[in-house]
Amino acid sequence: MKNSKGFSLIELLIVVAIIGIIAAIAVPNLLKSRQAANEASAISSTRTVGTSQATYQSTYGGNQDFATDLTTLAGGGFVDATLGSGQKSGFSFVTTGTAHTSTSPSYFDTTSQPLSTGNFGTGNRFFYSNETYVIYFTQSPATITVPVFVQRVPSGASVIQ
Repeated sequence: MKNSKGFSLIELLIVVAIIGIIAAIAVPNLLKSRQAANEASAISSTRTVGTSQATYQSTYGGNQDFATDLTTLAGGGFVDATLGSGQKSGFSFVTTGTAHTSTSPSYFDTTSQPLSTGNFGTGNRFFYSNETYVIYFTQSPATITVPVFVQRVPSGASVIQ
């Protein structure tokens, strides 16, 4: 048996243990990186919806009205079909626009929220934007409520720089 070649059971167990330790360190970092990428995509998509709303207002909206929803923006070619469907990169997007009246101008609200949160979720921040084109975020799943024409800034939200 002294001339037999190969690895002993102890040597194989040591290699497996080292691989397990490396995997235990790498997997959480990989998940955090994926969440960060999904959130960056959500910020970019929220910004795209705002830009698309501005383009829609100046072309189809007669310089007054914003698009009422994502389907309208996708139908006009202002956003791609993936974003127009309301889901992209693990986030759900909703935009709601209102037409102007004799007493109030047109406005829109865009929200994006992760499809799942937590350590294994698609993201942990919720994003909001409106006709000011500023993107806000919160950490809580509570719906961002904004008073209409009183203060078009969500309470308790932080600004994305």
